[in-house]
Amino acid sequence: MSDNITVAGVSVDARHWIGGRRVASASTFTDHSPIDGSALGEIARGGPAEAEAAVAAARDAFPAWAATSRAERARILHAIADGVEKRIEELAIVETTDNGALLRSHRRGVMPRVAHNFRFFADWLLRLDHEDFETRGHTNHVSWDPAGPCVLITPWNAPLMLATWKVAPALAAGDTVVLKPAEWSPLTASLLADIAAEAGLPAGVLNVVQGYGSEIGDALTSHPDVRRISFTGSVPTAKRIAASAAANLTPLSLELGGKSPLLVFADADLDLAVDLAVEQYDNAGQVCLAGTRLLVEEPVAEEFTRRFVEKATALRQGDPRDEGTDIGPTIHPRQLEKIDGFVRRAVAAGARAVIGGHPGDGQYYAPTLLTGVAQDSEIVQEEVFGPVLTLQTFTGEDEAVRLANDTRFGLAATVATGDRERAERVTARLVAGTVWVNCFFVRDLQAPFGGSRQSGVGREGGTWSFDFYCDLKNTVTAPEGWNQDHG
Repeated sequence: MSDNITVAGVSVDARHWIGGRRVASASTFTDHSPIDGSALGEIARGGPAEAEAAVAAARDAFPAWAATSRAERARILHAIADGVEKRIEELAIVETTDNGALLRSHRRGVMPRVAHNFRFFADWLLRLDHEDFETRGHTNHVSWDPAGPCVLITPWNAPLMLATWKVAPALAAGDTVVLKPAEWSPLTASLLADIAAEAGLPAGVLNVVQGYGSEIGDALTSHPDVRRISFTGSVPTAKRIAASAAANLTPLSLELGGKSPLLVFADADLDLAVDLAVEQYDNAGQVCLAGTRLLVEEPVAEEFTRRFVEKATALRQGDPRDEGTDIGPTIHPRQLEKIDGFVRRAVAAGARAVIGGHPGDGQYYAPTLLTGVAQDSEIVQEEVFGPVLTLQTFTGEDEAVRLANDTRFGLAATVATGDRERAERVTARLVAGTVWVNCFFVRDLQAPFGGSRQSGVGREGGTWSFDFYCDLKNTVTAPEGWNQDHG
């Protein structure tokens, strides 16, 4: 295989990054662009040997990195952020080509946010502290000790941003990292390795290995030298990772799927509610947090639907590199087939496609709204992960909350209402890791992030990230008894 592939004029090394150097594999896999299905190049396909080498590199680099001062770790993280900012255009075009998300979003929002991820955790590290407290005259001092090598497994829908939500706090905490990006969108993780090395991150502190699912994943998640595993992805894969990690009792952070509700009450600003609903088609619906279940109070349901259809049908679907495009392709032919299967089965069961309901050319699926769906139906209960929304109606808060909570998930929820007291009542009863009121996808890194029920285990963000990526230690010191006589 060629060591490098060229994507929109940007050279990307297709090999692993292990121990501060590029490492090839005996076999490869082909990376395709979802925009037109074209082959981008051959990517090194890792397995147990590469997993072992990456964990060994992380293990060997850990003592020196853990002993590195907070100030120096923060300086290097800021240098990585500088490197990201210098290459925003390159990162944006590579990721758009690789995963099909909008280029304008990558340029203006996603890649600047990647840099912010490093800056935020660098700065948070420098002020991370607990006040000492007294217990019967004894002093308690809480410290965050680096935990060790971490395995971070990331999804394909927002590859670099979601990777750096994990990489940045792990590095800040003094841990070393083995990053395994999704095989459907591996390219920007390779560029991140280059940027980190250029920023002065020591060899072995960040390692990037590519490969297909369990071929390399099982060897990483079952390794006895791994001290933390953080995964974003599907529930079935999370169960496999948890089983793999169980033998070593390796702590897990799991951010999983969602089937989030968007509740629209009759007193809501209807234009705002419609805007929030149409926003759920972002990234072709391939967003775990998306409010895919529209729950609308009956008195406004007809008018809401009319306005929604008018706005949604005006969306432009096409090449994500075009400035005027609103919705790009789905990531892979298998994902498109999965989405279409959900919709076909729903329609066969009695649902009606108000808009969409069919694939377009290539890997594009038309934005879809389904009505006439039963609460216990597959389309309401299971995550589609595509541009498919359902609409149900309710009468009153009790029914709204009952419908909203009636799935096995609990990742997020969105509430549109003009009544502050109603918002407080309803949000208090919703099962979700994040609830947005009259807004969507506002994510502050100092807030806890994660899901309830089968949407995840644990929380990351702010101090919660350091609680996970560190071993917390409490040192208790007696008030007296020091031996001052050394002679």
